[in-house]
Amino acid sequence: MAVSLLAQARNPIIRWEWIIEEWHQIQSAIFEHLRLTVLAMLLGLVVSAGLAAIALRYRWTLTPITATTSLIYTLPSVALFALLAPVFGNLSLYTAVLPLAGYTLLILVTNIVAGFQAVPPSVRDAAEGMGFGPARRIWTVDLPLALPFIVTGIRIATVSTVGMVTVAAIIGQGGLGRLIFSGLRRAFWTPMTVGASLSIILALLLDALILGVGVLLTPWARRRRATS
Repeated sequence: MAVSLLAQARNPIIRWEWIIEEWHQIQSAIFEHLRLTVLAMLLGLVVSAGLAAIALRYRWTLTPITATTSLIYTLPSVALFALLAPVFGNLSLYTAVLPLAGYTLLILVTNIVAGFQAVPPSVRDAAEGMGFGPARRIWTVDLPLALPFIVTGIRIATVSTVGMVTVAAIIGQGGLGRLIFSGLRRAFWTPMTVGASLSIILALLLDALILGVGVLLTPWARRRRATS
């Protein structure tokens, strides 16, 4: 018991002097974590939008697209990083971003397709009756009505990506994950606690930010909830 208490005193969960001394490292890890998350989400959104457009235009492609994105989603992240490392290099941004973007595809494609499929046919017919062409109808009618589904998908994918970024530390990327792995290797609890805590906080902040943007972009949904 005494030995355990002594070990805990020497290696506390939080050592504030370490945080002060290594604040530049922590700050750099936060920015790297955020950069990887944003890049992966942007790439995932672009690819998902294209895949969803194909699935909505050619309905028979929905099953193979969903099956392919599901397969990517089930691949172990460590294995996928390891497979790409010899191709792009251990410290390459591509090695980290490509798998991270791949893991967002299933969530984003599913929600984008669900959002557009949820648009009532009567609304589409009314828009076409008013002389809206396909492109104008999609941008001014279908997309705004599908936004709640799309925003939900972006929120889920973003929070998931923040967690996945930590695993990228095995290839020299990973942002806050490097603090966690460093602490694990040295059995030093402070970097682990800081890295894990800041990852959770970052996920919550990004989720709240996307939710807020979604509310601003869909004021009619807010009014509908208020009157119901």
